[in-house]
Amino acid sequence: MNLSTVEALIRERSEAYLEKLFVLLRQKSISAQNIGMKECASLVQQLFTECGIPSRIYETKGMPIVYGEISRPENRFTLLIYGHYDVQPPEPLEKWLSDPFEPTIREGRIYCRGAGDNKGQFVAHLLAIRTYLDVYGDLPINVKFIIEGEEEIGSLNLPTFVKEHQDMLKADLVYTADGSSHESGAQSLLLGVRGLLYLEMTAKGAEWDNHSGNKGNIVPNPVWKLIDLLGTMRNEKGDILIEGFHDSIRQPSELDKQLMRAIPFDLHEVKEKIGYPALNMDGETYQRKLMFEPTFNICGIHSGYTGEGVKTIIPSTATVKIDIRLVPDQDPDHIYDCISRHIQKHAPDIELSKPLYAVPPSRTASDLDCVRVVAEAAEASTGRKPIIQPSLGGSLPDYIWTKLLGLPSINAPYANFDQGNHSPNENIKLENFFTGIKSTCYVIHKLSQL
Repeated sequence: MNLSTVEALIRERSEAYLEKLFVLLRQKSISAQNIGMKECASLVQQLFTECGIPSRIYETKGMPIVYGEISRPENRFTLLIYGHYDVQPPEPLEKWLSDPFEPTIREGRIYCRGAGDNKGQFVAHLLAIRTYLDVYGDLPINVKFIIEGEEEIGSLNLPTFVKEHQDMLKADLVYTADGSSHESGAQSLLLGVRGLLYLEMTAKGAEWDNHSGNKGNIVPNPVWKLIDLLGTMRNEKGDILIEGFHDSIRQPSELDKQLMRAIPFDLHEVKEKIGYPALNMDGETYQRKLMFEPTFNICGIHSGYTGEGVKTIIPSTATVKIDIRLVPDQDPDHIYDCISRHIQKHAPDIELSKPLYAVPPSRTASDLDCVRVVAEAAEASTGRKPIIQPSLGGSLPDYIWTKLLGLPSINAPYANFDQGNHSPNENIKLENFFTGIKSTCYVIHKLSQL
């Protein structure tokens, strides 16, 4: 099957396809403030209809989920596509060069809140279905869609929806286009994420702050309690010393290591990007630490007086915020228990909060046939070999697909690296948007050959 007709049709319909995207971009859908959410869900469903995809809206305890499906009994492969219609608040408004909810084209880019994150990317999927159907009449695989409205506030109700509709969501692969392409411009294929456990530890001294001269050496300082405890949790080399913390960590496969070494790495560029000129690390070490090693990070410490000038006190309380990035097969509940036992052993009077946020790590094996096929589709549609990344350093609820549904999951971001998502002047390049439509067509075609 020659897909040149698909590419020609995308070019022919470029203006019409842009306008379909613009309708969604003009509709505010700020989940953090519950602005325009139901209206946007209705517009998403309308676009499903225009693209020939039967759909319905599911209400949740939060924002609506739009579900669509095209299935035929004779198709042997089922692809589940995920996206989200909610966006970040646009502030600070004065930093925008144009109205954040009026799509504006400048120098080959569409500027608008949601252009890259994530309306431009999931609309590319929907328009790919319309294009493929108009060229070939039917899809060679079954395709299901989940477009949710809570990604920007933690996908609070998505796990419950997935658990309640597991039969409806049966598939062979979950495919997502969210985030940014690699900084080199090549297509990225992301096969996993690190998990996250966020918690607080609070130490207490006297009932109130005391004069540091009159009560110095008399009243204990809770800041030192926290510092002493933290010193038992991590040494000067950065090794995490909590008993049981490293239980069950999955080691990277040989293919993972090969893929890691193949990721482009420019030390000078990384130094400038992160603002740390003292960084001295080769590419393999950099990628290994980001993908395959857990972290134990102090996000912040609050205690006592931190304003201008002098205030001589012994604080009454001190709190430290910790975020811990987890790698497969670390479990947030197990890690929390390990930390709790460690505190009981070394500083039992320090209070440990319940987990403030917990999401498991997720990983899709890099040697699966579906990974190879999607990589072939990415290369065919973009003209460049994709960069296959075994894991992100950050955390996303990818476990919903790999653990709750037990499916492989691939995230292939279509937006440009400098899309400015979550920032003023968010954008997506026109080239990336139209290539995204083409890429989804190629993915559908290639997966039918499995």
